[in-house]
Amino acid sequence: MSIDLATTPPTAATTPTATATRPPLSPNALRRIVRDLAERPERWLHRVRLSGEERWYERLELAEDYEVWLISWLPGQSTGFHDHGGSRGAFTVALGELEELALAGPEHGLTVRRLASGSERAFGPQYLHDVRNTAQGPAVTLHAYSPPLSGMAHYELRAGGLVRTSTEGAEQW
Repeated sequence: MSIDLATTPPTAATTPTATATRPPLSPNALRRIVRDLAERPERWLHRVRLSGEERWYERLELAEDYEVWLISWLPGQSTGFHDHGGSRGAFTVALGELEELALAGPEHGLTVRRLASGSERAFGPQYLHDVRNTAQGPAVTLHAYSPPLSGMAHYELRAGGLVRTSTEGAEQW
């Protein structure tokens, strides 16, 4: 599979938030942030809401160089393939379980991972994936991005690879 080069996600250097005075945090630093927060549910569990119409989400923290989001997922809800606008990221499954689809490169094709409660993923600025709840019950995740998200692009998986179908800016969240 291939990615249409005309629709490759922007690099961190081209995103507006990349001009901040602090450099972006590494994926491993972001992983530590979500892991530490997941281990303290008293800080976020009372905020979780469930929505039958779409995934529910709330930003928990916004700093100059990163942000943290809380997301709930009912069975059948998914993100679709998307990028993170050049931001690095990490997430952990705090409750429930999810499935992640990602392109592991032209030689390896599509990778499918089951993410049980406690699973963590960290990724660089060019990462594209689809996260979905294929389980029978709800799930809750914590996500951190650096720099804070300024936009995202959505993609459709076609026979020739991923093709960008839309973009959205932070003002839409």
